[in-house]
Amino acid sequence: MSGDQLLLVGIAVLALAAAIGAFAIAARRSGVDWRSSMSGETRAADRSSAVELPPVPVAADEPVSEESAVLPIGAAPEADEEPAAVAVQVETEQRLVEVSPEEAGVTRRQFFNRALGVTFGTFSGLLGTSFLAFLWPRISGGFGSDVNAGAVSDLLDQAINDDGSVTPVFVPEARAYVVPGPDALSEQFDARSVEAAGVMAIWQKCVHLGCRVPWCSTSQGFECPCHGSKYNSIGEYNAGPAPRNLDRFAVEVTDGGDLIIKTGTVVETPRAFQPSVSYPQGPSCIGGG
Repeated sequence: MSGDQLLLVGIAVLALAAAIGAFAIAARRSGVDWRSSMSGETRAADRSSAVELPPVPVAADEPVSEESAVLPIGAAPEADEEPAAVAVQVETEQRLVEVSPEEAGVTRRQFFNRALGVTFGTFSGLLGTSFLAFLWPRISGGFGSDVNAGAVSDLLDQAINDDGSVTPVFVPEARAYVVPGPDALSEQFDARSVEAAGVMAIWQKCVHLGCRVPWCSTSQGFECPCHGSKYNSIGEYNAGPAPRNLDRFAVEVTDGGDLIIKTGTVVETPRAFQPSVSYPQGPSCIGGG
């Protein structure tokens, strides 16, 4: 047989089975007693093949007859006989067994509660440590405290070249440039302690957006590569979007001749109407000129 023929035979078998099932369901739901339509000989033959069934429990005061104990298959009790009531009582018992914490382990709620507590505790500890580090005063050393930049004489020897040009001395601990001061300061620097023994300390940060301002040796000034702000050799404003002069730190000289840069004291000054040092003294490093 080919595959198509096998498929048709299978469909036919399934259809026949479905029809038989539908007929059986319909006959069961119709409520017709199929035993009543059987002939007498068939019912007699059916009774002859009786099968002994186990006795049905009845009440103690009711005698058990032979006919009620053994019934042929399909035979129904007489109409005037009532079926014996069988009482079944089911008893249930619930036992509660306590287990130790080691056997029970950690529940989901306990796990999440502990995880949340550890996370919150860690966050609080880090936040508290950050606040303490921010508020704790610096006893000595580092930016924000007094920084010893060395002997003033050595700083001047490094800052002033043989040809008279200037090369600022950068002090990393103070984040500042040490430059020679002019012969005469403008009035905006009076009584501000921004010069000591002929030197000044200028903060490296541009006052526009905070970029580090490098030194331009050809123009003898500070020129910011971020947005083009320009300052002369002592940080006075010359051009660009900067709103004021470069910020500077208060300075003092010890009895031994060392320069102390007070990085905790920042001095801000507005643009000078009359700069103390001329600028530019040569080609600029940015923006031409």
